Amino acid sequence: MSSTTQIDSDVALTMEQPSWKKTKLSLERPYKDDKGERIPVLLDIAPDGVQVFEPQQDPTKLLGENLRRIFIERGVDFFERQDTLRATGDLSIPQALDTKDDKVESDQQEEGVSKAHMNPEELFKMRMEIMPQLFTALGEMTHARELLSLLLASSAPTDPSPVPTLPSSTLTASIVTKPSPIPSVDAFNAQLTIGGKDEALRKASSIFKAAANNLERSRLRGQRYWVDALKTRRANWGLVPAPLPFGAPTGKGADKTSKDFFVSFGLEESPAHFRRRAVGHMTTYETASHVLVFPHRQRVRLQVSLILTDPNGLLRTASNSITSLSDASLEDSLKIAQREMVEEELFSVLIKEASTLPTASARVAERLIVIDAAQGMELKFELVDGDAVNAQESNKSDERLSATCNLIYFALQGLLLSLHASQKSQRLSSANTQHLPSVFPNKAPLLQPIIDLLQYQVFCDRIRVELDKMVSALLKAGVPSSLRFDAVGESGHQLVEHFVANETARRIGGEALLRIDVRQTLRLTFLSPSSLTAHLPQATLPIASIPQLVQLLSDEVERCLLNRLCEVGLQVCERVGATWFVDFVSGKAVGRWEGNILNFRVIFDKDFAIHSSAYRLNRASHQLSLLETYTPETSVSLVAWLQELLEKTILES
Repeated sequence: MSSTTQIDSDVALTMEQPSWKKTKLSLERPYKDDKGERIPVLLDIAPDGVQVFEPQQDPTKLLGENLRRIFIERGVDFFERQDTLRATGDLSIPQALDTKDDKVESDQQEEGVSKAHMNPEELFKMRMEIMPQLFTALGEMTHARELLSLLLASSAPTDPSPVPTLPSSTLTASIVTKPSPIPSVDAFNAQLTIGGKDEALRKASSIFKAAANNLERSRLRGQRYWVDALKTRRANWGLVPAPLPFGAPTGKGADKTSKDFFVSFGLEESPAHFRRRAVGHMTTYETASHVLVFPHRQRVRLQVSLILTDPNGLLRTASNSITSLSDASLEDSLKIAQREMVEEELFSVLIKEASTLPTASARVAERLIVIDAAQGMELKFELVDGDAVNAQESNKSDERLSATCNLIYFALQGLLLSLHASQKSQRLSSANTQHLPSVFPNKAPLLQPIIDLLQYQVFCDRIRVELDKMVSALLKAGVPSSLRFDAVGESGHQLVEHFVANETARRIGGEALLRIDVRQTLRLTFLSPSSLTAHLPQATLPIASIPQLVQLLSDEVERCLLNRLCEVGLQVCERVGATWFVDFVSGKAVGRWEGNILNFRVIFDKDFAIHSSAYRLNRASHQLSLLETYTPETSVSLVAWLQELLEKTILES
């Protein structure tokens, strides 16, 4: 009864023990850590602290070595012999036996077979391996036996002295105390301990300080994130929902609400691939200067250049002024990115239109478009690196050409917006009427107005050159003359309306008014790109070429000069009763009085240089003799020369 009660109390005590006391550890040696990695076997620790581990063996290589040892130690035909013995029923093969006698007999037979197969060399080798171990074991056993006999033969000490006195033949013991440490060594050890603890505390404090700084920066960055978002929305930039992150659930019933937003800065009517690229997002990490991140930004700018070739072969080159803004602020970074995206869209439209120009040839490359806009003028559009453009100043060798390039650059942006507005109106009208949108009437709505403008500029320059030559020649001949040349007669507002108008109404006009001798005028009007009309007193004459213009100027100025010569002749020869008239058929002025007939001709040389010749008609022979000639090198004017010649002729007669 008592034994049963004791067992029950032990069981109850065992059940009342806490769970951590019931933990049982496996006696098997652990070979993997908590992460499932293999634990290496430590073999040795070097004096410098380097740990030497057991090299990891390849199972395949170990299996190969074991198989090789089988063939080396037991012969090459080991497996053949085993198969033969098993086939003939050899008793050396282990078999399952039922009785103990059979087991003993099989063991004896195995020993006999194994002995039969061992040769003297193997026996000698086995002896050399076993004998040292046997001698070692014999020495250890002998030493243990002597120690036990000595301990058992010795008697217990009767003296309570800490150092008992034992016979010399018995085993003695002594008490050893630890010597006191050297003060200097003890102080050095204390310093090492304190220094180690101080360094550990400093490292721990630096870790906590870095973590606190990271938390504070994260808080400020998150606060600045939403402040910048509100600034962007207040500046009227578009905010669009960001797509779901990669790997987010998109199945039925999943939460597909966007957790972030993108800033969209593309034009409303831009193509879809440009609108997809014109996005940026707020930074969620520390950056050097950029407030926004633009994943598709290429940092290229559109450069418009003009190359003019003079008649002498000299080249003049100029390009537009590319303004550079600092992208340190949120607003500036968005403006720069939007400007770059608009310029890329402009360049893509220009590439499509370059092959459809009816009045100019173009050469197109990946980032370069060269157009032969007019005679001696090349128009070049190029996408250049924005950083390189900001580093170097724009080419402003010719201010007039640079201003023309700037006008082309900004006109292209206005034409692009006009194209977008036209496409939007067509889309809305087609949606209302349910018809396909009509094709834009002009195949090159951006390039064609620019080419027409440049051709019109070259056309006006050539007309101005010819008119300036005529004015210069008249002034050199002493004939008062003036020129009023207005290449563009429209105002700035009207000019902008012409750019955005349709193709038929998109024409620029001007006029030139040449006043000769303050009494006669010659009016020329012109329209873009190369239409010229002369308004004469008798008719309105269209002019198709520069030689035709030169001939018209020569004829009109010659007629005016001949009339002026007749007027001067009438004034000088009034006392002799002379008669003066102009023969328009032969192109001469004729003066007659008693005994004299004079003919005056006006001839234009190079650059409208005025020459005049006076001839006298001999009544007897009816032949004209050259009386005198006027050249631009003459020191007096043409009218004064005529007056002197007439006075001289009247005195001689």
